[in-house]
Amino acid sequence: MVDILLGLQWGDEGKGKIVDVLAPDYQVVARFQGGPNAGHTLEFNGNKHVLHQIPSGVFRTDCLNIIGNGVVLDPIIFKKEIDGLGKYNLDLKKNLVISKKTAIIIPTHRLLDAAYEKAKGDAKIGSTLKGIGPAYSDKVARQGLRLGDIISPNFTERYKALVAKHTQILDFHHFEYDLTEAEKEFFAALEFIKEFDLQDTEYVVNASIKSGQKVLAEGAQGSLLDIDFGSYPFVTSSNTTAAGVCSGLGVAPNTVGEVYGIFKAYCTRVGSGPFPTELDNELGEKIRQEGREFGATTGRARRTGWLDLPALKYSIMLNGVTQLIMMKVDVLNFLDEVNICTHYRLPDGTITEQMPFDLTDTDVEPIYKTFKGWACSLEGMRKFDEIPAELADYVTYLEAELQVPISFISTGPDREEIILR
Repeated sequence: MVDILLGLQWGDEGKGKIVDVLAPDYQVVARFQGGPNAGHTLEFNGNKHVLHQIPSGVFRTDCLNIIGNGVVLDPIIFKKEIDGLGKYNLDLKKNLVISKKTAIIIPTHRLLDAAYEKAKGDAKIGSTLKGIGPAYSDKVARQGLRLGDIISPNFTERYKALVAKHTQILDFHHFEYDLTEAEKEFFAALEFIKEFDLQDTEYVVNASIKSGQKVLAEGAQGSLLDIDFGSYPFVTSSNTTAAGVCSGLGVAPNTVGEVYGIFKAYCTRVGSGPFPTELDNELGEKIRQEGREFGATTGRARRTGWLDLPALKYSIMLNGVTQLIMMKVDVLNFLDEVNICTHYRLPDGTITEQMPFDLTDTDVEPIYKTFKGWACSLEGMRKFDEIPAELADYVTYLEAELQVPISFISTGPDREEIILR
């Protein structure tokens, strides 16, 4: 079976840690979408690790890690990631497999990303400028390059043809650039990546399933950034929901088992876009500092706000979530009161718990329910019956509202700081 682990908010929910925690129960961990705009942070033994494209199961030596066809891969960043992991003596040429159908991010994709964002002015999306959108655009336009193409004898010609199309657009936008160093680094990274195991990974995944192995599909970003169901146009360029697993790995819907949905005890968002429960004030800044809410990929400060139940219920519905994982409850330890948004009030006065079609242009007012905070440290707590009554009430209320069990509660960044119910 394939179990799925994905974020239910606007990303940055803590998926990397949970993949690392769950990985011992799985023989395969596979990324099914996204690119180097995702930063999955893992902490253990006093060390912090940030992965961008490589699945978060790499620190488990008996686990096969797969980069699926739904991912867009930047070879330069991939090489840097591998080099950064060198000190851990991981045999990544043995336990990392990459799909030949994975789309490649080339240097001009990043230039296009920057040119498009600059042209938008104040209406910019808040892109990480990693070339994700342009790479997916080329994939959909049927002119992109895939990893399997790099071993083709005419790859250089195909690369130059795509670059020529890109430079026409860059020149139109009067965008200044110099490709010399980036291309040198790019082609060196391609030679490096040829040393790894490139396969038609849909066969690898399905063979693993057929042999009775357990596969964990690891999502990037969050459900509210899904290209179809997120807060469009302030979204990413791939399907971040459970539906993306089938197309991003090449597995059938009837192979899916558990769907683990991860959410924070509050909300964050990076970049532009709607955020109904945002705390753009001193309290929001305090939560940001307590939670170290700065992007793992970009270092950008994340916007912070209260937990949003209409948005969370929406994501649970879209993904068919079977188990919930609540992260970063310890960040709220300092609060005497904690709020949860239960409904939205629309401009016409209607009260709803449904997400509007266009959250960007619909001015919704959050309606809150206030809870007493637990206002104490959770350090050392490993069992649910050890937690403060106020936190237990918070969890019990959420389970009743969401109609899905909260199976894990994370009380800190380390892999050991977690309560399994």
